[in-house]
Amino acid sequence: MNLILIAEEGERKLIEKYIPDCRWDVLVTGVGAVNVIRALRDLPRDTRILNIGYAGSANFEIGTLVEVSEVRLNHPNCKYGEPEQFLSPCDLGNDASDDTQSAPSLFPIADRRAVCYTNSDFVLQSDYRDCVFDMELAYIAAMGFERVSALKVVSDNLSLHTYHQTTNGVQ
Repeated sequence: MNLILIAEEGERKLIEKYIPDCRWDVLVTGVGAVNVIRALRDLPRDTRILNIGYAGSANFEIGTLVEVSEVRLNHPNCKYGEPEQFLSPCDLGNDASDDTQSAPSLFPIADRRAVCYTNSDFVLQSDYRDCVFDMELAYIAAMGFERVSALKVVSDNLSLHTYHQTTNGVQ
């Protein structure tokens, strides 16, 4: 099974913009860890996952398309051991459609590759640069799926107000 995960219905427009001919199923998980776990807990672990959504960044320009190479939890105030969570490259290849004869890759080349830090709340400040912040990806990756990829579109520079202006997302 191939599945695109978005946190909110409004992120569906990102699929339409960046993967307009994609025929993968789409699942809206809801925002945050508990919603992700509930939405994904019964899925087969061989499900191929693409998470696409908005993310904040301290220094990337709003609108930048980021392919996530690795995901970590954001816990800047303490250090503890966590397993590394590297993601698969964003390449749908022939699996992008039901016609597997010679379908080209549907992913655009991202503006950059970066680490994503997953948080339990919206990040309003950080010393971390050259990365993005979200609220779901580390939990998705930790659930043991064989292949997880992610594309994030920078919605804000750690500003809840700008996030709302850009996305009309969660309050």
